[in-house]
Amino acid sequence: MARLYSNENFPLPVVDELRKRGHDVLTIQETGRSNQAMSDEDVLTFANSKNRVLLTLNRRHFIGLHNKRHPHAGILACSFDPDFTALAVRIDKALREEGDFSRKLVRVNRL
Repeated sequence: MARLYSNENFPLPVVDELRKRGHDVLTIQETGRSNQAMSDEDVLTFANSKNRVLLTLNRRHFIGLHNKRHPHAGILACSFDPDFTALAVRIDKALREEGDFSRKLVRVNRL
């Protein structure tokens, strides 16, 4: 299963659903780095240092970092969906289909 890192604005119920599906998800809150106004670059650098794919709803900024070739272990840029289970199912599907995420950007859109 995938090793993931969720940034500050990512819904915790989705994290819980992904964990139920066997994914190893570390949250920014669990690292003690929340509420510190960390830059997106620092968030992505931290995820990369832990070899974790970044989970984010902040699509614009992280897509921009990807396009600037900022090093990363992968980015899952998601659209917000209030149906947290459905979002987790789509993320799980993307993770299984994509395989290796190194330096890849994958968008998970709301249906």
